[in-house]
Amino acid sequence: MPAELLIRANEISYSIGQKLILDRVSFELYRGQITAVIGPNGAGKSTLTGIVNGLIDNYSGDIERHPGMRIGYLPQKVYVNTLMPVSVERILQLTRSVADKEVDAALAQAEVAYLKHRQVQSLSEGELKRVLLARTTLGNPDLIVLDEPTAGVDVTGELKMYELISEFRNQLHCAILMASHNLHLVMSNTDQVLCLNQHLCCSGLPESVSQHPEYLALFGQQAADSIAVYTHRHDHVHDVSGRHQDHHD
Repeated sequence: MPAELLIRANEISYSIGQKLILDRVSFELYRGQITAVIGPNGAGKSTLTGIVNGLIDNYSGDIERHPGMRIGYLPQKVYVNTLMPVSVERILQLTRSVADKEVDAALAQAEVAYLKHRQVQSLSEGELKRVLLARTTLGNPDLIVLDEPTAGVDVTGELKMYELISEFRNQLHCAILMASHNLHLVMSNTDQVLCLNQHLCCSGLPESVSQHPEYLALFGQQAADSIAVYTHRHDHVHDVSGRHQDHHD
């Protein structure tokens, strides 16, 4: 049975004044898939996530969304007023009515149930990110959009975040769209990669994208070789189109 199409974006463009941010970007998101958006600083990654989740609407092009689709969202930067006492439980209930058992389930899923009654200002950056990640699962979303979800988190915390994100995909059977600058970790935990630099440079499986000429021009052969260590667990090689060839010594 084919995967359910949730998003079809067709030639999305976006400008601020005379500055072009996105240029005719097209892609599809399917239920059960993790899609990573990678690219250099200023490539338009955050803008693209904002358009997909509906926060930016003055773009050209067309986005078809599955009827009634529910979206969970984790922005790149979250500002918490440290002068205002707010508990973790309250953060999960700020914008909607959420039953206590749903709060408990979300925190447990992100493995931070022990933080429920803690004050948000007392949390480390990694703890806060996991609480906010838990918040994206409320309401059983069809799509979770994550903009640099591990920004400010140490390497151990990054690994755990990506592990949790994969588990969310499996447990919720949702699609995940994730913008990230961390090539190694994000590409080893994804099904589809969108390599962005205002335009869509290339897209597809991580191992094929990492050998694409435009990817290599942006990130270099060393980055591609490092990613190959993560993604290749079998004895064949891929050409730039993603086709595989049997490898013989």
